[in-house]
Amino acid sequence: MRDAVTTLIRNYDSRGRYLDQLALDSLKGYFDTGLARVQVATMISAKAAEIVKAAASQLFETVPELIRPGGNAYTTRRYAACLRDMDYYLRYSSYALVAGNENVLDERVLQGLRETYNSLGVPIAPTVVGIQIMKDMVKAKAAEAGMEDTSFVDQPFDHILRELSEVSV
Repeated sequence: MRDAVTTLIRNYDSRGRYLDQLALDSLKGYFDTGLARVQVATMISAKAAEIVKAAASQLFETVPELIRPGGNAYTTRRYAACLRDMDYYLRYSSYALVAGNENVLDERVLQGLRETYNSLGVPIAPTVVGIQIMKDMVKAKAAEAGMEDTSFVDQPFDHILRELSEVSV
């Protein structure tokens, strides 16, 4: 897993360049939000079960056919798998949040996920809705904790959302 610092240095090193002002500004931005990133990750860790449970409830209110007979979260096993996957997205988003880099999401979560879900008949659109709900909840909890700027929270969640969302060609 790479973080924002190692990724930036690797990119400049591969081109044989010194760090320029753009790179230094990027590093400054990463370090300026470092404490807030750790605080949000700590909050996610402490409240993960609560966030997943509340997000799942909201998801099933939004898309009730998921828990009806024939829905992808209808049986206890499928419902548990849905909660497990939501927890998985939340956990890896917290890793990416601290790292300031989506590399861990690409390597551990997103590689082949769309194909796996399609082969299992798991609908991707409700997954996207669930991740958006969790993002909104994490941002709200960060704001409740007194963080004025929670925009850095968007980065990992938005990366997953972009990668999973259908693209109209």
